[in-house]
Amino acid sequence: MLRSLLDSVKDQFEKGGKYEKFYPLYDALDTFLYTPSTVTTNAPHIRDSIDLKRSMIFVVIAMVPAILFGIFNIGYQDDSTRTIADNFVFGLYYAVPIIVISYAVGGICEVLFAIIRKHEVNEGFLVTGMLIPLTMPPDIPLWMVAVATAFGVIIGKEIFGGTGYNIFNPALTARAFIYFAYPSEISGDLVWTVDGVSTATPLLQAASTQGSDSLTLLSSANYSFEQMFFGFIPGSIGETSTLACLIGAGFLLVTKVANWRVMIGMTSGMVFTSIIFMFLSPYSTNPMLSLPPHYHFVMGSFAFGMVFMATEPVTASHTNKGRWYYGLIIGIMTVIIRSINPAYPEGVMLAILFANAFAPLIDYFVLQENIKRRLLRK
Repeated sequence: MLRSLLDSVKDQFEKGGKYEKFYPLYDALDTFLYTPSTVTTNAPHIRDSIDLKRSMIFVVIAMVPAILFGIFNIGYQDDSTRTIADNFVFGLYYAVPIIVISYAVGGICEVLFAIIRKHEVNEGFLVTGMLIPLTMPPDIPLWMVAVATAFGVIIGKEIFGGTGYNIFNPALTARAFIYFAYPSEISGDLVWTVDGVSTATPLLQAASTQGSDSLTLLSSANYSFEQMFFGFIPGSIGETSTLACLIGAGFLLVTKVANWRVMIGMTSGMVFTSIIFMFLSPYSTNPMLSLPPHYHFVMGSFAFGMVFMATEPVTASHTNKGRWYYGLIIGIMTVIIRSINPAYPEGVMLAILFANAFAPLIDYFVLQENIKRRLLRK
């Protein structure tokens, strides 16, 4: 019945129809409810039987553990003595408005550009609309979320031509906008404030005192490795639990939506650079140089960025060898930014955006190398 209803009004939205201008809205509803009968003509191309919509939904499913734990953790950080259900309800009060604003503003931008350009509404915002809230602190003003979302969608994606053409990750573009436009709302010792409770995040704590050891600083604030791995720490809504991110990573790898080379490359780059800095730490008063690799892995947004941001298929490298280089660059840059710049102990966002800019160049040199190798075989 639903299929018949959609087919009966389709001609009203096609070229020459009464509602021709609103065809993107009809197409969005149709393709959301049913698998489209056409194949893609433009990037990104999925070498599988699934369409772009379903691959985006897979990413959202992979984020569910991080979403659920992030909502619970907001309440837990406010009052750890409450029940799990009470903390979850408390967290919903902060998280749901941010998610609603992100999807509403981003959806409006997507529809407006689709109508103006006369093309379908891209499903890419299914993921971006959830990534943006998960990278924000729970007390972020809603109007800033709206402005950042519009900036991320328009400047980060639409001006390049929409999904498949953007150079930078739109969600990270939105977060970068907040960081540089309103730094006090997303960085600093007291940025994580819920219901009057202010707490420094582990990364800020580890970089807080020059001349001290990072692990000693973390221990003084009662931050253990186990706490940071499971996520019982202050931070952005969806980034605190490394375990939740790894569960999502497993799902993305099994479904082959994400590429394991980027994840392994990013981890390898982080381990290599942090070990070098540990050898240099006795010659410096910077406490971040002494931070071991396994602590870098569970602190800040490293795991979240590795699983959901760095593996994003459009802005990452597309060749297998290029993915290794791409991941290595992100891992190396993350530790360099965290350790060398005490004013900005979190480096994943800038590292991924930096690698986004060089991803096409990486693929270019990989392809040129393959061409030269084949020519030598003749």
